[in-house]
Amino acid sequence: MRRSFPLILLSLLVLTGASLPKSGPIPLKKPPTEMGTKEAVPTPEEKPAAPADDSKGDQKKVPADGEQPVPQPKPTEGDEQPAKDQKPVVDEKDQRADEKKEEEKPAPIIYPPVEAENAAAYAKCLTDLKAIGATFVEAKRIDEGKGCGIDKPLEVTNILAGVTLAPKGLMRCETALALARWTKETAQPAAEVAFDKSVKIKTLNQASTYVCRLRNNGATGKISEHAHGNAVDIASFTLSNGTTIAIQPRDEDGTMDGAFQRAVTASACLYFKTVLDPGSDAAHETHLHLDVIERRNDYRYCR
Repeated sequence: MRRSFPLILLSLLVLTGASLPKSGPIPLKKPPTEMGTKEAVPTPEEKPAAPADDSKGDQKKVPADGEQPVPQPKPTEGDEQPAKDQKPVVDEKDQRADEKKEEEKPAPIIYPPVEAENAAAYAKCLTDLKAIGATFVEAKRIDEGKGCGIDKPLEVTNILAGVTLAPKGLMRCETALALARWTKETAQPAAEVAFDKSVKIKTLNQASTYVCRLRNNGATGKISEHAHGNAVDIASFTLSNGTTIAIQPRDEDGTMDGAFQRAVTASACLYFKTVLDPGSDAAHETHLHLDVIERRNDYRYCR
């Protein structure tokens, strides 16, 4: 049956008058192969680059097919730069050390202005100081800055008639008047009892009156009352018999010199708001510090 099918087809062609083509169909050309052809192999088109993604600013470039990625040189130590929007890394230890340094800095000192004298009180003080026998002259106003100064200073040469202040010193009238009253009313009578009725105090030898400085000559701290004209330091007493009684530690001194020093030190607290003797601290081992600083409720500090 399979062999008769071409004969039947041929018979049909003869009956219909159809003729065979002169030549058979031209076979399609085979696609070129990798071997044995000179035709160029079509090159595949380059893949389009991936669209930039702003959310990934550090995305690396994808190389095209067949393209070899170019190696990027590694940054050497010290060449790396932080991104523009990236804050430099701060070492926490260094930061804490800087903060500690800031905390250790001493607080700035706030200096008070030179206090103006009350006109009525000043006039009365001058009258009382002259009446007690002090010798002095009114000096020019002192204002050195840093809180140092005296509005109406006095230059005192004699604290009482016949009692010299050596060397002469600058102070406020209130300070001079307290010193004169203490000398007349308690120091002089104590000398007469301790030594002899004929013995008089001839000189108060002072170590400091007005001077612009901090307390105890410190580099930091509060301003001294000496810088306001409120204080005087007494280093010794010179008596009319030629004896000089120096201020020194005398708590255990059983002599009349020791008794005299302890007596005048205790009595000074009746006239001055602050009394510091050699027993108070090392800074006052050689003198009595006396000042008239104002304290609440007329409080006295005597050591």
